[in-house]
Amino acid sequence: MTPTHRRIAYSLLGTALLLGLASLTACGKKDGKAATQVAAKVGSEEISVHQINQVLSRANTAGATPEAAQAMGREVLEKLIDQQLAVDQAMEAKLHRSPDVVAQLEAARRELLARAYLQHIAGALPKPTPADAKKYYAEHPALFSERRIFTVQEVVAPATAGVAEQLRALAASAKSIEDASAWLNGQGIKFGSGGATRAAEQIPLDLLPQVHALKDGQSAVFTNPKSVTLLRLASSQAAPVDEASALPRIEQFLANQRAGEAVAANIKQLRANAAITYMGEFANAAPTRAAPTAPSATAAPAANATAKTAIEKGVAGLK
Repeated sequence: MTPTHRRIAYSLLGTALLLGLASLTACGKKDGKAATQVAAKVGSEEISVHQINQVLSRANTAGATPEAAQAMGREVLEKLIDQQLAVDQAMEAKLHRSPDVVAQLEAARRELLARAYLQHIAGALPKPTPADAKKYYAEHPALFSERRIFTVQEVVAPATAGVAEQLRALAASAKSIEDASAWLNGQGIKFGSGGATRAAEQIPLDLLPQVHALKDGQSAVFTNPKSVTLLRLASSQAAPVDEASALPRIEQFLANQRAGEAVAANIKQLRANAAITYMGEFANAAPTRAAPTAPSATAAPAANATAKTAIEKGVAGLK
């Protein structure tokens, strides 16, 4: 394959993925079904309104005016036209037979089929009721009716012998973060420190009750197998979320949570029933899936996003 053909192939694949692989959806009567409304024709190939709507369904069009939605539809149509032109040229150049393109299209097909199956599992679940959402609201005052925004300071040290006990003693005696840092330095222990402002939903849910219980100026110690964190609540301010505003998002969160649990249980059962044989370099290594540890309250946003649980993702944005 020439460099030019390779660039066309990757450009073609990238465009297809960007548009949600809309070109994989058959248009016209090729699949034996009734033709959808045609938005444009590129040579003999038709681009349907259904294809445009399929792409728009994956975009954030909430709150868009009719004029804006129409403009977005037109923009998607133009991209689909560009895509079809590239597809035609790729087929003419027989790029669809290139090993690289074949492998990537197969990978995209596998991903789409797997996603469709998981969506099928999630779609069969009953939707959360308003009563479910009200119950969740009442059971989590720290996220809603008593929500606060916390300004915290912390030091994070390795979980070596005696560190947790000493930091707990410093917290109990209301010592400052500087005192804790001085003790760690005196022991030759390397540690990290920092400060940040975090809303309640940005605190890992398993830690939130302990952080919420703190009064301004108080400290708490959190441990995991690898580290010890001394967190001091420098200040906080009330920022409650009323029930009417929270309920729609809680219902969506509960739906996502149930879907995640159902999918995880289904995959676990499929693994248990399947004959899975590890080969080659993986044959002697037992598969492990370590449980994620909760991030520190002042971790960088990217690190927090990686370590968040499904619950944290679900409540994020409830402001």
